[in-house]
Amino acid sequence: MIVLKTNRELALMREACIISAGALKLAGEAVEPGVTTAEIDKIAHDYIIRCGAEPNFLNYNGFPATSCISINDEVIHGIPDDKHVIREGDIVSIDLGAKLNGFNGDNAATFAAGKISPEAKRLCDTTRESLYLGIRKAVVGGRVGDIGSAVASYCEARGYSVVREFVGHGVGYELHEDPSVPNYGTPGRGVRLMPGMTIAIEPMINMGKAGVKTLPNGWTVKTRDGKLSAHFEHTVAITADGPKIMTLL
Repeated sequence: MIVLKTNRELALMREACIISAGALKLAGEAVEPGVTTAEIDKIAHDYIIRCGAEPNFLNYNGFPATSCISINDEVIHGIPDDKHVIREGDIVSIDLGAKLNGFNGDNAATFAAGKISPEAKRLCDTTRESLYLGIRKAVVGGRVGDIGSAVASYCEARGYSVVREFVGHGVGYELHEDPSVPNYGTPGRGVRLMPGMTIAIEPMINMGKAGVKTLPNGWTVKTRDGKLSAHFEHTVAITADGPKIMTLL
């Protein structure tokens, strides 16, 4: 069931989204060679708590941390710990959110550790741009397929592949709500977009093939071919005035 939000509910949800965005910004600024993923996770956790919110990833379906931190060929759901030390040239995807006022925010971005290769930078730039192209399609009367088609066509035209096993989603009272928002699709197909819908659009784009695998820890997802992957995400509200990025500072 899709839950539409009133203007008052959107205003309350925006507060959770601002905290989510602030936590992601601080976590991203901490990405540098020699830092562990556990240290980055603590920065995000402490910020969310200081803001009076809850880290909504922590203990979600048993996930043991505030943020998912995925390095290089890890696509999503990397578990932070003291053993994962970031190295020069790594790309580091951080996905996290906060809950406040009964509403959830959710956002992600991929950050460079020091100087990264031109190929890695191009992948990150393409993934980020595809997110904003998808957001532009998040308009009243449009369809979910319009969003996915915009993401996939842009990335695939540049030689990249789109992860299909994991997709974007509705977000609001729950961290994951209806509808699913794939990063691929057919224009004019899928759920119709209506005012008050709030969705997380999150391209997960691989440098190589689209295939992924889940590690034995039950969480971390990696590319099957060992090539790099990037991930960007915003929580977006569908409004009569166009798409509103809720997790934009």
